[in-house]
Amino acid sequence: MTDSEYVSESDGVLTITVSTAAAGTSLAPGALVDGAAALREVAGGRRDVGAVLLVGAGANFCAGGDVRAFAGADDRSLLIRDLADTFHEFIRALRDADRPVVAAVTGWAAGAGMSIVLHADVAVAGPSSRLRPAYPGIGLTPDGGMTWMLSRAVGPARARRIILTDEIVDADAGLALGVLSTVVADDDVRTTAADTARTLADGPREALSAAKDLLTAALTTDLDEHLDLEAASIARMAGRPDGIEGVDAFVERRRPSFS
Repeated sequence: MTDSEYVSESDGVLTITVSTAAAGTSLAPGALVDGAAALREVAGGRRDVGAVLLVGAGANFCAGGDVRAFAGADDRSLLIRDLADTFHEFIRALRDADRPVVAAVTGWAAGAGMSIVLHADVAVAGPSSRLRPAYPGIGLTPDGGMTWMLSRAVGPARARRIILTDEIVDADAGLALGVLSTVVADDDVRTTAADTARTLADGPREALSAAKDLLTAALTTDLDEHLDLEAASIARMAGRPDGIEGVDAFVERRRPSFS
């Protein structure tokens, strides 16, 4: 399995540190490569985890790309295209792993950091947490799926306003918009996110993955199609080990022990 300074596994949770403290908590290319490799192991059944936890290396979750590295490149377009492709392979691997994703959004999540937060199923933040597109400030356009995810999260009009005006979204606004899931004390962000990830990992993994699939499908199906998908999914889960255990445990008035 692929563990590194950016990737670790404990209690059924795969933790990926997406930024590096060495460059001002900027996006870590090594984290993208190692993280994508570990996530592909999850998707391929070679790593048994029930949740993914995304964290930052320091006070910030991720302050965006390493702009100083951009400035020092002989060919900026080539460097940034290579980084974007690597970043997008990580995003695709995060999707394909099909596990609940929790983000511990400490401090700033700007640029690529904000893009990553948008892919989390549960984003835990503190009162001092801030999100910002950041790309317009350096004359670039978003990557990491920001324009796709933000439009779906907050609606096209709000997404245009936030991205085009490079709006700073504080914790309260992020919670109200549905970009953040919960706001706790700043000192509790990492602990709460880790506890949430462990709780998800201890749950009915196949059912949670199937629920994620339904939520994704809901973006492109009409109601009739979606009702059929839900009916097929719940029937399938009823015959699976966790579905059988969950129903039996409820009837027997005990806590379920999911596989």
